[in-house]
Amino acid sequence: MYNAKAFSAASATSPLASTTIARRDATDTDVQIEILFCGICHSDLHQARNEWSSVMPTVYPCVPGHEIVGRVTKVGSAVKKFKVGDIAAVGCMVDSDGTCPNCKEGLEQFCPNLTLTYNFPDKHTGAVTYGGYSESIVVDQRFVLKVPSNLDLAGAAPLLCAGITTFSPLHHWGVTKGKKVGIVGLGGLGHMGLKFAHALGAHVVLFTTSPNKKDDAFRLGADEVVISRDSNEMAKQAGSFDFILDAVSADHDINALLNLLRRDGNLCLVGAPEKPFPVSSFSLIFARRSLSGSLIGGIAETQEMLDFCGKNNITSDVEVIPIQKVNEAYERLVKADVKYRFSIDMASLKNA
Repeated sequence: MYNAKAFSAASATSPLASTTIARRDATDTDVQIEILFCGICHSDLHQARNEWSSVMPTVYPCVPGHEIVGRVTKVGSAVKKFKVGDIAAVGCMVDSDGTCPNCKEGLEQFCPNLTLTYNFPDKHTGAVTYGGYSESIVVDQRFVLKVPSNLDLAGAAPLLCAGITTFSPLHHWGVTKGKKVGIVGLGGLGHMGLKFAHALGAHVVLFTTSPNKKDDAFRLGADEVVISRDSNEMAKQAGSFDFILDAVSADHDINALLNLLRRDGNLCLVGAPEKPFPVSSFSLIFARRSLSGSLIGGIAETQEMLDFCGKNNITSDVEVIPIQKVNEAYERLVKADVKYRFSIDMASLKNA
C-alpha cells in the first residue's frame, strides 16, 4: 500500500476537502496512473451527498471521480498493453468477474459482480474503491483505456462517462448517415450526443426548452432546433424520427417524444428522472415503437468511442478548474451553470 493525496467528502453534509488515502500497490496485471484530469459527473454530487442512499448508500470518506485521464507511471510484469509514459484513461468501472455472459460479450457494465470506480467494495483492500479526485490510481489493465494522442486531455476526461453514455446507444441502435435523430436536452450528456450524432452523419434535431440554447446547438452539430414547449413546432416533427436520445433528468412529457418516432423508431433514455414516467401504451402500440434505456458501455466499445473521437477530433466542451474549486463547481452544477462539463486539473492537488 502507498499513500496518495485526494479530495474527499467526510459526510453527506461536509464539503469536499484535502485528505490522504491508501492505494494498493500494483500487482502483475495492474497499471498505476498519475491522474492529470478528472471530469465532474452529476453522479459525483449525488454520491458525495448520499442522495442515492436507498439504492447505493455512500460509504465515507468518499473520493468521487470516474472520468479519469492520466499518465502511466508503473506497470505490472504481465501488462502488455501499456508502458510507462503512456496516456491512459479509466471510466466508471475498474473490475468485473470476466466470466459471466455479459463479460464474455464485452458488456462488462452489466456484470453482476461489477466493481465501480468509487464507493464500491474493493476486493483488494477490503474497504471501498476511491475515485479520480486523487493524484493517482491503480487499475487492472483490462479496465484501462488508450487515449488518442491528438485529443486535448482536459476535454477527453468526460468522454469516459458522458461520452460513452451517449455514444453507446447511438452505436447500438445503428445511427448513421440517412437517419433522423433527436437529442433531448443540451447539457453534459446532450452536447456529447449532438457531437456524436453529427459525426455519424445523421440529420440531428435538438429538443430544448431554452430558446437561448439555439446558437450553441447549431455550433455543436444540430441541423434543426425545436423548442419542445411549442406544440406547433412539435407537431411538425411528428412521426419522423428513427431514433431519439433523451438526456434529460428532470420530469418531462415522454409521450410527446414517443409520438415523434416513425414506425419501429426507438426512444432511448440516458437521463434518469426521479419520478417514474406515465407511458401511454398507445404511443407505442400503433407504430411498433420502443422505449429503451442504456448504461455507459463495455470496455471494447469505450475504446472504440475514444478511437472515434480521435479520428473526428471530438472532446467534451469543458471548464477547467483547480481542485480547490470543486465545492463551488458542485453548487454550480445544481444550477446547471456550466458549459458543458467541469474538468479538474489535478496538478492543483499538489497545492491542496
